[in-house]
Order: sequence, then structure tokens, then C-alpha cells
Amino acid sequence: MQIAYRLSQIQSLSGADQLDGAFEGMITGIAALRDAEPGDLSFLGNKKYTPEVKESRASVILVPIEYQGTPKAGQCFVRVGNPSLALARICGELESQLWPWPEANIHPSAVIHETAEIGLGAHIGPGCVIEADAKIGDRSWLQAQVFVGRGVLMGERCWLRPNVTIYADCILGDRVRIHAGTVIGSDGFGYESPSGVHEKVPQIGNVVIENDVEIGANTAIDRARFSSTRIGEGAKIDNLVQIAHNVHIGPHCLIVAQAGVSGSTVLENHVVVAGQAGITGHLRLAAGTIVGAQGGIHFDTEPGKYYRGSPALEASLANRIHILSKRLPELFKRLEKIEESLLPSAH
Repeated sequence: MQIAYRLSQIQSLSGADQLDGAFEGMITGIAALRDAEPGDLSFLGNKKYTPEVKESRASVILVPIEYQGTPKAGQCFVRVGNPSLALARICGELESQLWPWPEANIHPSAVIHETAEIGLGAHIGPGCVIEADAKIGDRSWLQAQVFVGRGVLMGERCWLRPNVTIYADCILGDRVRIHAGTVIGSDGFGYESPSGVHEKVPQIGNVVIENDVEIGANTAIDRARFSSTRIGEGAKIDNLVQIAHNVHIGPHCLIVAQAGVSGSTVLENHVVVAGQAGITGHLRLAAGTIVGAQGGIHFDTEPGKYYRGSPALEASLANRIHILSKRLPELFKRLEKIEESLLPSAH
């Protein structure tokens, strides 16, 4: 998008106290260090890119306070504690321009049951369906073709992107953001198999999503067999994630794309599950646990520990095994030579 910010606005939005150098023009774009042109804003968010700051043509660069270097003529360094966070706050301002919160409106094509309640200032987009006894909170925004099932309770200022589906009786807190194609409250995967025939176990619970949760596109969160599947306050769930029935995700957890959490597992607060990791059922991941990419967890974890590999091991042990595995060909050659020296010749 086209932007137009003065340096003083960048300083205000980023919360910077210190400026090095000077730039008098307008910031008209945002780009990575190596791609930036004059008039662009860039940032040093990862130390591996430090050498690129010297060569960058960006007019304004967000850098850590401790960064050792000086800007070129006509260039300004904005020194902040966390450049990535500073850029995020600037982009938050831009996001409000890209997707301005709409005024209250119900599109003529929306189908809303007479017993449903629509809060003050809510915006209901084209093709939405809201079933009986559902309640949509004040200032919530449902984009095109959102389905809200019977008895759903939705808090204030929620934002549901196109084609989101919320099954019956689920509960959303305030400021919940759900991206396109996600399904909340689909049946948990439960069957009994007497005589080899799979008999469905009814899934009569619901899903409870607490305040300030964000859920990515095409994710599925299953309703509980009984009671609730629960997503804790401030948790962030990426695209293409599967959360099974009766799972409890604690406050401020991060679950990255293509991860899966099996039924009745509990993630305590601030757990991080990296991409494509798999967690089996009926486990407890203690607070602060980190599961590395493609990690396979089949045991309860200890607080604050980092696990990687499949099956997963504590990271320090997994790293040692990985290093040693590279020496296996050499060790086998040495073993063959020892055998040859010890065993009598076949001839």
C-alpha cells in the first residue's frame, strides 16, 4: 500500500527516544534492508542481517539501541529496544487504514433468525447466516458468508473473516480474530468399534475461546465430547492447525502451522508448539514448554524445557545424538578394521 509518514510520526509510533542522523522527506514504503530504496522504512530485527544495515539504501532504519554504526548522509537510524516490535506498532497503524473498522450494518443478503441478538454497532456482511438464539457482541464484524450456529455467544469487537464457521453453542470472548476458512466446533474424532464396526461417539460439548485469541486460516478446533475444548486468553494459533476434542490451550500459547494436538491434552501457559509438531492425547505440557518443528511429543513435559525430534527428546540430548550420528560411518569403518585385526583370516 502507499504510505506517507514523516520521521516525527515514525518516532512517535515506534516509541523511540533516540534518533541518529536526519531525514527530511516522507516515508513512502516499507522494505527489507537489502531491498529498500530511498524513501523506504526498514528495520534490523535479526542479528544475522546486521551487515546489511551498512549497505541499505533505506532512508529510515529501526535499529537496536546498542547497534554500533552510524547512518549515511540523508539517512536516519531510529534506535529502539525492539525493532521488530516497533515496526509491528507502525504496521498496526497502517492496518487500521487497510481494513478500517466498518460502521454498523446488516447486509440485505444476510439470514438472521428472529431470536438472534445483534449487538450495537455490529457489521454483518453479505451471505452471513446467524441461527436461533445466537448473540453477536457490540462492534463485532462478520465478513462475507460467515456461519454462526444456534446458541453461539460472541463477545465485543470480534472479527471473523470470510467463510468462518462457528458451530452451535460455542463461546467467543472479546476481540477474538478468526481468519478465513476456519471451523470452530466441528465434531471431535471419537468412535467405539464393537465387533469391528465403528460407532460414532456423540460430541455434545462445545468450544470456548477466551479474550484476545487469534486463529489463522483453515484451522479446525473440535468441540468437546463433553464439557469444553478451551483456548486460553491471548493464545495465537497459526494456519492449518488441528486442535482435538477436550484439549485445553493455556493463556498466551503459540501454536504454529500444521501442528496437531490430540484429544484431552493440556497445554499450560506460554507453551510454544512449532510447525508440523504432533502431540499425542491425554498429556500435560508444562508452562513454558517449547516443542521444536516436527517434534513428536508422547510424554508429559517439564516446565520451561525445550524438546525436539520425533520421538522428541530434551533438546540438549537430541543435539548431542544428532552430532554423534554424523560420525557413524567413520565409527563403522573403524569397527570393521578392529574386526579384521582380531578375527582369523577365512583363508
